[in-house]
Amino acid sequence: MRLAHIHYPDLTSFTRISHLQQILTTRLLTHKKLLSSANDTTTTTTTTTTTTPPDPTIITFTPHPVYTTGRRDLPPSNTSPRDTTAAAPSSTNEPQSQNTLSLSLPPPLEQIRSLLIPPTPYPTPPSFPKSPGSPEKAEYHPTLRGGQTTYHGPGQMVAYTILDLRRLGLTPRCHIRLLENSVIDVLASYGVRGLVTEDPGVWVHSPQHPSASLLPSQQQHSNGNDDAQLPHKITAVGVHLRRNISSFGIGFNVTQEPMWWFRQIVACGLEGREATSLAGVGVRTDIPTVAGRFVEAFVRRVNRDFAVQGGKGKGEGIEEVYTVAEEDLLRG
Repeated sequence: MRLAHIHYPDLTSFTRISHLQQILTTRLLTHKKLLSSANDTTTTTTTTTTTTPPDPTIITFTPHPVYTTGRRDLPPSNTSPRDTTAAAPSSTNEPQSQNTLSLSLPPPLEQIRSLLIPPTPYPTPPSFPKSPGSPEKAEYHPTLRGGQTTYHGPGQMVAYTILDLRRLGLTPRCHIRLLENSVIDVLASYGVRGLVTEDPGVWVHSPQHPSASLLPSQQQHSNGNDDAQLPHKITAVGVHLRRNISSFGIGFNVTQEPMWWFRQIVACGLEGREATSLAGVGVRTDIPTVAGRFVEAFVRRVNRDFAVQGGKGKGEGIEEVYTVAEEDLLRG
């Protein structure tokens, strides 16, 4: 099996990535439907039709500031107009701030309504604010991934995995563990110990914690109560599955830029828990490097833990990773 990897080196529109993700998941679903129809059809003549499945794809990118909600935090309607009498119209000439008044938001985002704008179409208008670290505007995107409310933006490596889980020999639970373990492997490559706890995502202790730099030989589990100092979240995980076709994935904090945005919300519904980044635990690196290491770790884990040949599972292995451009993916 070949794995396609597309990396966006510059800040990009979340809408643009969502559009590409939808195209790729639709192709995998269409292929699965064609195979199912062929298997269900009985004819008097025996025909052998070999249909090559679309390659699985990992998209790595950094979006403009955006808050996304998962299924657990979706508001009743994201299109119905709201009562705008509670807030006076803005005196500035900004159409998007007017549109904010009609956004239907989940409770976790109501307190920061003034920071939010509707999804920006692709291509992103040049007027979109880009200065990090200040209370600028962030888009709001409701999604169908699992989980609750989180933030993506500058300083973060987001990786979306569009895969057929059955082809890789993955159960839904194994898929989540694969994403988490791949992140833990990336952290280990920087000398940082990653944890999974009873809460979703991947966590790390502060550099001052006694076990912060230990490199476990296998995935480490913690109940988060073994020390007065709770671990901080470094990676959010949230996926969507339809007929075992996965989409969405992880948000991996590389620099401290996302921290201001996380402090505006209760991320993932976890009251009192803080986020951190590679920079926050003393690692200086860049997003393209982290993206490359994540893809490498993901492939190693698939081939070692789930592939029939050379591994201990029953799925197909990944023999090659190739880089691909957006236009090639859109062309199909």
